[in-house]
Amino acid sequence: MELGLDGKRFLVTGGTRGIGRAVVDGLLAEKAAVAYCARTPDAVAATQSELSADGATVIGTAVDVGDNAALVDWVNASARALGGVDGVVANVSALAIPDNPDNWQTSFNVDLMGTVGLVDAALPYLLDSGAGSIVTISSVSGREIDFASGPYGTMKGAIIHYTQGLAYNLAGKGVRANTVSPGNTYFPGGVWTSIEENDPELFRTALALNPTGRMATPKEIANAVVFLSSSAASFITGTNLVVDGALTRGVQF
Repeated sequence: MELGLDGKRFLVTGGTRGIGRAVVDGLLAEKAAVAYCARTPDAVAATQSELSADGATVIGTAVDVGDNAALVDWVNASARALGGVDGVVANVSALAIPDNPDNWQTSFNVDLMGTVGLVDAALPYLLDSGAGSIVTISSVSGREIDFASGPYGTMKGAIIHYTQGLAYNLAGKGVRANTVSPGNTYFPGGVWTSIEENDPELFRTALALNPTGRMATPKEIANAVVFLSSSAASFITGTNLVVDGALTRGVQF
């Protein structure tokens, strides 16, 4: 299948590790140009060095997406550097799971408003593209009640609603908007490796819930993101694509 991403220009938040890094890798493999951001300067620089070694067009910048002014500046600077923007992937999460006031505020600022801020800043460029794509990263915790049902799950649910509203309002303007909702995703340094080490009972319980007997890899989630970002998905908009290995049991009608 030809995805039609050669020469397309993308912005990815949280692009140095896990799902975000796998999305950047996947877009670059399809010969797209990518600007990515993450909060930690050292991680951004190390990722930039690795990715640019093969001659790819990739630009890394240290940005806290919870700082809207910095986020807007990054979007505009990246658009200038790339000559425009054809797609965005809103991937950053604070992973603020425990239910307390600080985590509610952090989840709102980073997970939800980081997504809204990225889309708002990029939308003029996406409209100019003529075939713009928005992909937001939610979670299975956004569609069913689980151990992360507090601030994390609530904001992830809000992201799905927000994205479907975008899809409806932008459908006639040449911009698509979709959500990918991953199930538990395991990678070194990720939240599930930390849980495996610090709360092995919760890890065993989570692993047992998935009938595949394992968790997803970042690449498996990224494959869905890259497809939805491509012209091969040109008539798909307003969907929430659950990538969870049959973890969730709710029927989507």
